[in-house]
Amino acid sequence: MMLTQHKSLTQKSLYLAVMLALPAINAIAEEKTAEAAPQQTLEEVNVKAAAVKEIGGYQATKTRVGKVLQDPQDVPQAITSVTHDLMHDQQISSLRDALRNVSGLTFNAAEGGRGGDNFNLRGFYTFGDIYLDNMRDTAQYYRETYNLEQVDVLRGSAAMLFGRGQAGGVINQVTKMAKLEDKNIVTGSLGSYSYHQMTGDFNKKLGETTAIRVNVMDRHEENYRQNPATGDRPEIDRQGIAVSFGTGIGTDNEFYLNHVYTQTRDVPDFGISFFNKRPANRTVATGKIDDKTFYGGNQNFDNSDTRVTTGIFTHKFSEDTQLRTQLRSASYDRAYWAKTPHQTAANAVPTNASLVLGQNQARKSSYDTLNLQSDFSTKLDLAGMKHQVLAGVEYLKEDSYRQSLRNIGTASVPGYTESQVTGTPTKFDADNYAVYAQDTIEFVKNWDLLVGLRRDELRADYSSATSPKLSYGENSYRTGLSWHQTPDSHYYVSYSDSFSPTADLYQLTVAPLPPERSKTVELGAKWLFLDGDLSFRTALYRTTKDWERSTDLEATASILTKKRRTDGLEFEVAGHLTDNWEVFGGVAFMDAKILEVAENVNASTGVITKAYSGYKGQRARNTPAMTANLWTTYTIAGNWKIGGGFEAKGERTGYNPSGGAGTNFVNGAFKPNVVPGYTRWDAMAAYEAKKWAVRLNVKNLFNKVYYGDVYDNGAFLTPGNSRTAILTTEIKF
Repeated sequence: MMLTQHKSLTQKSLYLAVMLALPAINAIAEEKTAEAAPQQTLEEVNVKAAAVKEIGGYQATKTRVGKVLQDPQDVPQAITSVTHDLMHDQQISSLRDALRNVSGLTFNAAEGGRGGDNFNLRGFYTFGDIYLDNMRDTAQYYRETYNLEQVDVLRGSAAMLFGRGQAGGVINQVTKMAKLEDKNIVTGSLGSYSYHQMTGDFNKKLGETTAIRVNVMDRHEENYRQNPATGDRPEIDRQGIAVSFGTGIGTDNEFYLNHVYTQTRDVPDFGISFFNKRPANRTVATGKIDDKTFYGGNQNFDNSDTRVTTGIFTHKFSEDTQLRTQLRSASYDRAYWAKTPHQTAANAVPTNASLVLGQNQARKSSYDTLNLQSDFSTKLDLAGMKHQVLAGVEYLKEDSYRQSLRNIGTASVPGYTESQVTGTPTKFDADNYAVYAQDTIEFVKNWDLLVGLRRDELRADYSSATSPKLSYGENSYRTGLSWHQTPDSHYYVSYSDSFSPTADLYQLTVAPLPPERSKTVELGAKWLFLDGDLSFRTALYRTTKDWERSTDLEATASILTKKRRTDGLEFEVAGHLTDNWEVFGGVAFMDAKILEVAENVNASTGVITKAYSGYKGQRARNTPAMTANLWTTYTIAGNWKIGGGFEAKGERTGYNPSGGAGTNFVNGAFKPNVVPGYTRWDAMAAYEAKKWAVRLNVKNLFNKVYYGDVYDNGAFLTPGNSRTAILTTEIKF
């Protein structure tokens, strides 16, 4: 660990103690100022003004996930938006924690060394579907929320809008932008397991149309899991700075230049193994294996440096016509050495500091992108009908490099550093081109027809001897029929598709096979209640994927299933029930099944090999039958706010469906590894004044032992943290 890069815990504790005292000092100063001020008699003034609705809360009113800025209520596709206020009240710091508010979403452990944010949505992985301000952000790293205004999740296939991708949906992070105001917020937090965090959000108006905004973050936390031999724990140690400079803000020519740098210096945790198809909980000769057992140590590392620079220029020809162009350069550098849990009965518990138990995941990677995206949008009347037209072009250059780290220690005492590599590197170099167009036509009053078409071309070179090149072109489609019965109701049926070519996510096939292809049909409704303060939506959908590929970089069979499907039903609510009572929640039911088993090419013979036929009809892995989440807060006496909620997931499975029966079948019956379902409760209480606030968050209130992340192939799973209390103070000036 690079301890020299961080302030000592004593220094941070002292700083945060001062921060916690500031609210009281500030209150006393305000009282003395009020006492000292002389009383004056002012002339009576009568003011008449309409109430202005406060922007914010748990209900999102704007999104750009459909390429143009619009109300989520108007999009004929299911959208979940996690707002800044929701993340603030829940004391959320990472994208992973923010997405606990998204029903139908589950978490994957580090698949085959693919550490970083890795999610399943509607039963399908989303590794290639993470975006930052509508531009691809698919690198392997852990994302923080200190510079995010909102997280939008567009559910279902979305290649017409975003290009190649998967079936579950798109996760789009929305950056905090410079605003024409002077506003500063500083927070400091202390919590259980050495948790401490400092953040700053500083916005300064520099001129009539110019402003700059700077966000900073420094966070450290551990958890209850320990290596029984050394006492070492998994650690998160992250810092970041983000700058947004804007000029011409609010004019016809608006320009932003944004840069974000995020650094991680973590001690990674790959969890524990299964035993008898359940999370290991047993006693062996050397000790006990359970959720508390950590196989890594402080020698392990997960170091990443992420740099993203984006220029955004918007020219408005009129109120309804604009051209928006984004240019981004991004680099993602990462190196890590992690320990996977031991999976045999003998010597399964660490007894010394050698870190010899379990396997070593040690890798160094670099991923650089250059992305240009330009969207033209306009509204017009044509042939007696209203049209909302979108057209755009995109270019993406990708350059990826990955190599194993060399063991500079011994078999009994392994050791790795970032600078020592071994083996032949895996390289990926690609040029992506796209053109797209979409029209939303109001052909009859209150009835809209959406039609969209996109063409993607991919040219790529690989270091693989069996698949050295890829030249691929594909069309993607999106259509929807909407009925706006009233301004507060929207009923729709939509169709969308996605594709992902061979080796798109660096998983090569021995011989060319058809690309991943997915199709989503969705029937949905969206309503606004209580004068628009409360939104409610529901969606019934079917998503089918062909030639599903593995995201495991080390899998020998890259095709997981030939065809599988998820049928689902979702409900979601967000907004105010009263002026003081706010709520956000959702529930998702998923019936996910394998329809046709995998077909892979044998690397030695070239013969097509089918997976075991028994996998047909089985529930897809890491896809529970139901997930649910709820968060609600209530404001008392103007300043006090109390709240709480839960996250629940049903039972899930972990197994590899691409090979033989293996240990997944016992006497012909399907018996995969099973992850128990769980419900985790959180709570908060806060006092919020105009210039300061103090908040207490308690996560996992009832100290539930639960497993949030599962390795899809069923090798291991990672426990969530135990009860954690975090005290935060916030100063505004």
